[in-house]
Amino acid sequence: MKKALILLGCPESPSQTPMAIYATYKLKKMGYEVTTASTPSAMKLLEVGDPEGLYIENKVDIDSCIEKLDKGAFDLLIGFIHKDAAVSYFVTFYSILDTKSIAIVFEKDADKLAEFIDTVSESTNAEIVSARAYHNPTPLRVKFDKTIKKLEESTAL
Repeated sequence: MKKALILLGCPESPSQTPMAIYATYKLKKMGYEVTTASTPSAMKLLEVGDPEGLYIENKVDIDSCIEKLDKGAFDLLIGFIHKDAAVSYFVTFYSILDTKSIAIVFEKDADKLAEFIDTVSESTNAEIVSARAYHNPTPLRVKFDKTIKKLEESTAL
């Protein structure tokens, strides 16, 4: 079974939690076993949003997870990036795992969004899904769906 790791940082942005649940849903439909690595506060929001664990099954603390990572442990890395710290976490996990990666970059401020995108693109070869988003996850979901569709098509070959 293919394995995916989703990274969640500070849950300050309302778009992050529903998008994380949605991303897990899409990946599970594609046959991935999904692990979510997050801060404790982000995990609490996921647990409230998915109380029966229908989507968020495998949960780990983001800081303790990084100590146990090995190259090749996951087939896909997805990181939610809307702060400087999230950029750093994503780049670090990307460097360790050395696997196919998707950076979901979102921010309401256009300059910060551009800065985060530039940093990720300069530091990784990850596919970048980006949108000016904070409260409304729809722009991210639409772009994420296109990226996931390309991933499905490339793995079906």
